[in-house]
Amino acid sequence: MSEIYVEWIGYFASFFVAISFMFRDIKKLRITNMIGGIAFVVYGYLIDSWPVILTNFFIVLMHIYHLFRDRKAKPENVL
Repeated sequence: MSEIYVEWIGYFASFFVAISFMFRDIKKLRITNMIGGIAFVVYGYLIDSWPVILTNFFIVLMHIYHLFRDRKAKPENVL
């Protein structure tokens, strides 16, 4: 893959991680940050950087865990 495309994947990832902190809603923050994390995993793979891959893979797993935990913790509205 061309170096310019690899670099743009890094910019894409950085954009989503940075913009995620603009949200007040934790669910939106987690989902947006997770998109950036997934892009960083791809970027880390393309530049052959295990620290980037492992750190962001762990972050994505934590977002998935918390999204499912929060989803189960909310009681359903009973009419």
